[in-house]
Amino acid sequence: MGEIKVPELAESISEGTVAQWLKQVGDFVEKGDYIVELETDKVNVEITAEDSGVLTELLAGEGDTVQVGETIARLEAKEGASAPAAPKAEEKPAEEAPKQEAAPAQQKTVEEVAPAAEAPQQGNQKQWLIASPAARKAARERGIKLDQVPTTDPLGRVRKHDIDSYADQKSNEQKQQAQASKPATPVSPSPAASENSDKPVERERMSRRRQTIAKRLVEVQQTAAMLTTFNEVDMTAVMALRKRRKDKFFEQHDVRLGFMSFFTKAVVAALKKYPLLNAEIQGNELLIKKFYDIGIAVSAPDGLVVPVVRDADRKTFAGIEGSIVDLAKKARDNKLSLKDLQGGTFTITNGGVFGSLMSTPILNGPQVGILGMHKVQLRPVAIDEERIENRPMMYIALSYDHRIVDGKEAVSFLATVKELLEDPESLLLEG
Repeated sequence: MGEIKVPELAESISEGTVAQWLKQVGDFVEKGDYIVELETDKVNVEITAEDSGVLTELLAGEGDTVQVGETIARLEAKEGASAPAAPKAEEKPAEEAPKQEAAPAQQKTVEEVAPAAEAPQQGNQKQWLIASPAARKAARERGIKLDQVPTTDPLGRVRKHDIDSYADQKSNEQKQQAQASKPATPVSPSPAASENSDKPVERERMSRRRQTIAKRLVEVQQTAAMLTTFNEVDMTAVMALRKRRKDKFFEQHDVRLGFMSFFTKAVVAALKKYPLLNAEIQGNELLIKKFYDIGIAVSAPDGLVVPVVRDADRKTFAGIEGSIVDLAKKARDNKLSLKDLQGGTFTITNGGVFGSLMSTPILNGPQVGILGMHKVQLRPVAIDEERIENRPMMYIALSYDHRIVDGKEAVSFLATVKELLEDPESLLLEG
């Protein structure tokens, strides 16, 4: 009898939530097959079988919190086994078949998943249901059973748009039923009832990652003396440089020249000049870091994540842009590893991509500084006493921990970033 245990996830992670059992009791699993998906504070982890055999017991249900090292399932190991035995009599009494026909029958089941979604499930047919990770997550969050969702995919794969369509259909049906069953005479609500109790609502369980984000943001605001200072940058020079160099840059490096590499270089130069913004508090001591691992906030399907560009001070513009593109793609595909998210020394977030003109970014603890970028917008700017020109301007914001960073240092840091961006050629020397 083998045991499936929660493996070591990372130094800072001691527990996770069972997000989805990928195998059920009675299923045969091969060594290396995915058995269960765990949702942690930062990433989702899929646990694999270390032996081949039959899954005999599940000790944790979906949604349960489990600790590292905890046994969550038991497996009756069968050394050398490579294929499932014939179906049990009680599961498929009318479908006994020779052992050599098991593989074709399974293949046929996979091909018939789409029609099976509309017909009653038989025996172990459910174990062959194919669904994308995004579809599984959407179904789990909405309380939808995958085997109830019709799909148009020829191989029967359930995708996220199938879940969305099914959820919309059910929502409309519920609204129609509620309207049809609504009494002609309104019923007086009880004093404890909400005044909007007859309005349609949707209750959705927060994912573990969203709960963690909420918890940490509140902790930062409660434990840090957070303050924000603002400035604005004339982006004329940066935009002109990008326009001149972007085509050749793309030809040479196969990556586009964006704003983020300029800001990262400017931040690194400013951090070298004002090192307390690259520090953190540990008890009664300051840990001043002499390396520059810059976190780049990225909007992912599960919420905001902050993957880290390592050794940004040693990277070229192309190296920074390439790292950001790779990390953003991994975030969108939910393929970020714990290593991608740990150890940042300072963070940059760009609300401007969503149209934000100005905001106050919240610290990404235990870091003591975060730079907020915003939308580039044409505004009239006084060039001198007689001239006013429309210039592409961007408000920038620096939130910092006032416990170790004084206002003078914070304002000077932000002014340095502004000066470097308004003279981008200087970044080749300073950055």
